[in-house]
Amino acid sequence: MGTALSKGAEGPPRAGGRLRGGRGGAALNRCVETRAAFPPPITKAGVCGAAWKPGCGHPRLWIRTQLQPTRAADVGAQRFGMDFGGTKRVSQPTTSDETVVAGGTVVLKCQVEDPDDSSLQWSNPAQQTLYFGEKRALRDNRIQLKRSTPNELTISISDVVLSDEGEYTCSIFTMPVRTAKALVTVLGVPQKPQIFGHEQPIDEEKIARLTCRSSGSKPAAQLRWKKGNKELKAEGTEVVEDSNGKTFTVSSRVEFRVTKEDNDAEVTCTVDHESLQNSERSTTQKLQVHYKPTAKIEPHPQYPREGEKLQLQCDGQGNPVPQEFLWEKEGSDAPLQLSSDSILIFPFLNKSDSGTYICTATSSMGSVIAKYNLDVSDLSQLPTPHVHSNPAPPPGPSQPISHASMATASSSTPAPIQDASPVPSTSSTYHAVIGGVVAVIVFLLLSLLIVLGHYLIRHKGTYLTHEAKGSDDAPDADTAIINAEGGQAGGDDKKEYFI
Repeated sequence: MGTALSKGAEGPPRAGGRLRGGRGGAALNRCVETRAAFPPPITKAGVCGAAWKPGCGHPRLWIRTQLQPTRAADVGAQRFGMDFGGTKRVSQPTTSDETVVAGGTVVLKCQVEDPDDSSLQWSNPAQQTLYFGEKRALRDNRIQLKRSTPNELTISISDVVLSDEGEYTCSIFTMPVRTAKALVTVLGVPQKPQIFGHEQPIDEEKIARLTCRSSGSKPAAQLRWKKGNKELKAEGTEVVEDSNGKTFTVSSRVEFRVTKEDNDAEVTCTVDHESLQNSERSTTQKLQVHYKPTAKIEPHPQYPREGEKLQLQCDGQGNPVPQEFLWEKEGSDAPLQLSSDSILIFPFLNKSDSGTYICTATSSMGSVIAKYNLDVSDLSQLPTPHVHSNPAPPPGPSQPISHASMATASSSTPAPIQDASPVPSTSSTYHAVIGGVVAVIVFLLLSLLIVLGHYLIRHKGTYLTHEAKGSDDAPDADTAIINAEGGQAGGDDKKEYFI
C-alpha cells in the first residue's frame, strides 16, 4: 500500500496543495503548514505530533484525513472549505471597527460560529501576532486577554497611542485560512487653545486682531469665539499638519473694533472635537482698552462756609488713570497748582476765594477739563456752585501756556470739559426754618404775657376791695384810716388772704 503527497517524500504539502490518494486507506496524521498569516516557519528537528506545540514553530493546521484516490469533487470541496462529505466545515470570523481616544482603551472581539477545532488569532497592522488562542505572542503589557473560547477571542489594548491606529486581523487556521479585518481609529485630543494678540493694550476705536491656536487634534478640531455672551465670527481658519504626520494644528483669527466699554471684557476661544466627549476646552483672556479720561470736581465739605477749610478734589477716571492735574482760577494769570495731587486745599475760606476754578486732568490718551464755581459770602450764607458747560477759552498770546494745555494741543481732539455737579441752593429752606422757629418763640412769649397780665389784674382788684371797706363814708383821709382800722378790728369775718 503506497501513499503520496503533493511534494512526494520531501515533506508535507503546503496549504492549498492537492492530496493524492494511493491504494488502500491508512489513517495518518500529517502536519500541513499554512503561510496565509505567517512568515516562513522555522521548523525544529523532529516530526510534530498530532497536536500543535509551541516548539513546533508557528501554528500549523492539523487535519486527520483518510487518504483516498483523488477525485475532482474532493479537490473542489477542499478548495471551498467543504469536507469530503459535502457539508460546510467552518464559518467566516466576524469583527467590528473601533474608535478610541488617545490614552484610552480599545477592545477587539473576534467571533466564529464553527471553529472546526481550530484556534483564533489576533495580529496587529504590522502582522505581528498578539494572541494565538489564550497564548500571548507579543510582549506588550498594554495588550491583555479578555476572553478566549473556541468561538471567541477578545483582547484589549490600553493606553492607546496614535501609532496603534490601523487594521487588526483576526484569523482562523482552517484550510484555507479565513480572516476578518477590524479598523482601529485613534482620535488625537486637541490641546488647550491659546490666544495671541492681547498682550498690549488696544487704543479706543482701534481694531483688535486676535488669534486662537490649538494643536494635537485628529481629525482637525473646530474653534469658535465669544466676547462676553456674544458670539464672534471668525475671519479665517488655518489647518496645518503636525510634524508627526498624524495630528493637526488649527488657527482661527477674529477682528473687531473696541470701545472703552470693552475694557476688561472677556474674550473666550473654545475648541470643539469629538474626542472631548461633549465637554469643552477653552481659554479666556481680558482685553485692556486705553481710552480718554473723564473728570469732575467734588467739594469737601459739600456746603462750606466762610472761615472753614475747603478741599476741591478733581476726580479723574480713565485707562490709564490721569497722573497730572493742573488747577487754575479764571482771571488769574498764574496756575494755582500743577502736580500729581488731584486736591486743591483752601485752609481758611474768605470772600476773595470766590470765583471759577478749573481742573485739567491729563493722561497719555489726552486731557479733560472740569470747572467749579465757588461763591463765598458771610457766615449766614452758603456758597452756591454753578455748572459751566462752555469750554474754557484757549490761552491768549499774552497768557502762559500750561503743561496741560500743551498736552491737549498734542492730542488729536481738544480736551472735553467735564462740568462739576451743581450744588442745590438751600438758602430759602434755611430761611423758612428760621422763620418758623422765630414765629413759635414769639407766639410763646405772647401767650406768657397774656397769662401774667390776667393774673396780675385779678390780684390787684381783690386787694383794693378789702382795703377800701369802711372808709367810703369818711369825710377825710384820717377818719377813713381810723374807720378802716376799727372796722378790721371789730369784724372777725373780714380778712384778707394772699395765696
